[in-house]
Amino acid sequence: MNITLISILAGIGGMFGWGIYDFLGGVFAKQIGSFRSLFWSQLAGAIALLTLALGLKTGLNFPILIVILLPIASILYSAGYLFFFKGFEKGNVSIIAATMNLWAVFTMLFAFLFMGQRLSGPQTLGVVMILSGATLAALNWNEIREHKFLLSLGVKETTFGALFFGLFWNVSEIVSEEIGWLPATLFVKFGIILFLLAFSLFAGQRIGLAQISAKTRTALILMGIIETGAVALVNYGLTIGDAILITPIASALSIVTITLAIVFLKDRVTKIQATGMGIAVIGIIITAF
Repeated sequence: MNITLISILAGIGGMFGWGIYDFLGGVFAKQIGSFRSLFWSQLAGAIALLTLALGLKTGLNFPILIVILLPIASILYSAGYLFFFKGFEKGNVSIIAATMNLWAVFTMLFAFLFMGQRLSGPQTLGVVMILSGATLAALNWNEIREHKFLLSLGVKETTFGALFFGLFWNVSEIVSEEIGWLPATLFVKFGIILFLLAFSLFAGQRIGLAQISAKTRTALILMGIIETGAVALVNYGLTIGDAILITPIASALSIVTITLAIVFLKDRVTKIQATGMGIAVIGIIITAF
């Protein structure tokens, strides 16, 4: 199969996997809290990935640089999702999902500045559209009409999350190219679990599921497996292509998330915010060319 085609399919797999995960994350962040939703779904994904790695008998011979980068990647990914889920807990799922599109811009910016990767003319236009669309989607336009400049709830946290994700994917590209997509994904996942456990002790976050229904627990497990599959596919793509191409395709996940939120949660957005979401999504698609 053509390498470019494999990369595109990996990006599309990431788009659908993360889109579904983010929608469910938005739902359960409001029901049981952002931290518990994140911790248990990530733990379920890590266990599923460990099972796969044991079945494939993955090697564990890592250079010293990778030993240093793996915990850094885990911390960046954990921080990204902590901020992202906090945004979901506070705000409208559709608006938060649209704002999170900024992670593609940050990824491409860091790839441009530090990894020597370059954008084509259409990709540059796409980045401008993502920024413009995310801005339109993120602002509380009712307050602006009353001469108050306020961000929609959760947007500030989501922007920080996007920044951490942008850093993560550039580090992940280095790690995946060096040791392969499966070990990279596996060790980052377990690094996330260790980081979240430490964070829960330090910040006094509750992680117990004693009063959570069996249906919700099952959904959290499925969430984790779906998200892990998305990360694994994108990491696999990164062993072949460049982050500057794959991540914009994967970041079109907002198409999936917003659609699910409108259909199942009956999310309401203003016409301006809906226009911003559309512009951001089109911008993401353009960056793939």
